[in-house]
Amino acid sequence: MTADAPPLPRSFVGHGGIRITADVWGEASSPPLVLLHGGGQTRHAWDRTGPRLAALGWRVIAPDLRGHGTSGWSADGDYALDLFAGDVRALVAELGGRPVLIGASLGGLSSLLAAGEAPRAAVRALVLVDVAHRPDPRGARRIVEFMRGRPDGFASVADAAAAVAAYLPHRPRPQAPERIRNNLRRHGDRWVWHWDPRMLDSFEGRMDPPGMAERLLDAARHADVPIQLVRGGISDVVREDVAQEFCDRVPHARRVDVADAGHMVAGDRNEHFIDAIVPFLEGIACA
Repeated sequence: MTADAPPLPRSFVGHGGIRITADVWGEASSPPLVLLHGGGQTRHAWDRTGPRLAALGWRVIAPDLRGHGTSGWSADGDYALDLFAGDVRALVAELGGRPVLIGASLGGLSSLLAAGEAPRAAVRALVLVDVAHRPDPRGARRIVEFMRGRPDGFASVADAAAAVAAYLPHRPRPQAPERIRNNLRRHGDRWVWHWDPRMLDSFEGRMDPPGMAERLLDAARHADVPIQLVRGGISDVVREDVAQEFCDRVPHARRVDVADAGHMVAGDRNEHFIDAIVPFLEGIACA
């Protein structure tokens, strides 16, 4: 398979037997690298990143997290962070080869717990994309408010694209707004986001619960692998001082900021995001 070919579909079995669907780019013999999207997104958040990293010699796997996209939904509506971490552990075990994990927001938190808490997933390195041990509550609330904002969905794909543009005014409007269709599903005569709405209750309870910051820092320290924290330069979710505190308290963590990117770094400034992580990945490949 060449890196510029369309991705191949693959299924994994997550924690508790849930079905996890994924796109895969690159050669089967290349070292594995897993891209984990944020809450309320799908694997298509990485549609531009996956082929680029495959071209650099990685076998790239981008799954839909449970409750998102075409992966299975939790039967009981439970979306505790430990379940997502369990899915990451199961995926890593099925892949083998000690993959690099690149996780944005929810994907980053899940990766951090999977790699740093028992049973520790056998990974090579972690890239945390605009996520640390403590979110700015204002930015976290803004995400949930957006996700709750249109419970009845949209009359058209164009209406959904307009809502995203209003939510992300710093991001250039997409040349092909129809691409947002990948994040939507039909529900009657409406378009709704392609995730289980029951997740929102879990998200709101997870903004910054007591003890979570120290738990995440402990997980990062016990992960015992190189960690890169990629912060959006204009993020309203990870403050600069919190990102620096994370790196100060986790000796093997390094930080880089991507200028003019908000919380969704790869979506906002994909080329700059790739430029930020390539030196780190090259160092991992040579280690």
